[in-house]
Amino acid sequence: MTEFTLHDETTAPEASKPLLASSKANFGFIPGLHKVLAEAPAVLEGYQRLHELFQETSFDKDELTVVWQTINVENQCHYCVPAHTGIARAMGVDDAITEALRNETPLPNARLEALRDFTLSVVRDRGFVDEANVQAFLDAGFTRRNILEVLLGYAQKVISNYTNHLAHTPVDKVFEKFAWERTDKAA
Repeated sequence: MTEFTLHDETTAPEASKPLLASSKANFGFIPGLHKVLAEAPAVLEGYQRLHELFQETSFDKDELTVVWQTINVENQCHYCVPAHTGIARAMGVDDAITEALRNETPLPNARLEALRDFTLSVVRDRGFVDEANVQAFLDAGFTRRNILEVLLGYAQKVISNYTNHLAHTPVDKVFEKFAWERTDKAA
């Protein structure tokens, strides 16, 4: 197995040091994912910027969480599901939404379920979403803008989920209580 360094402000490449400082300022610590991404400063910077941009979309906190966690769960990311569980709590997302996403059970309302269904179609069909699924998303009150915003969230999650698969990033201590594994029922 290839070992990845978990960088900090002293071991990171020079261009990653201010990015890690920004992570620490934003989160109160340097997330393990950011420690791994620091190996490639452009990737860490891109990931951070995608995260900021996705939060600036027209999605509210519940919708952001649905997109993030739908992708995390579908990609079976051992790191991102617990991390986004903690992030959702900090954002004030109802625990019922988070638990439904983690357990792949029905969401509290049809609009959020339509967002999860569309996001899953994007992931599973690699962007070749059939017209019926696109129309169902639009019929649920979403827009063409939202279609593109889901893609932005997916771009962010590809970087994090795949990095964590390759690097076997350890879950941060603060998120360990939210540890997750896909159940046989949902597999």
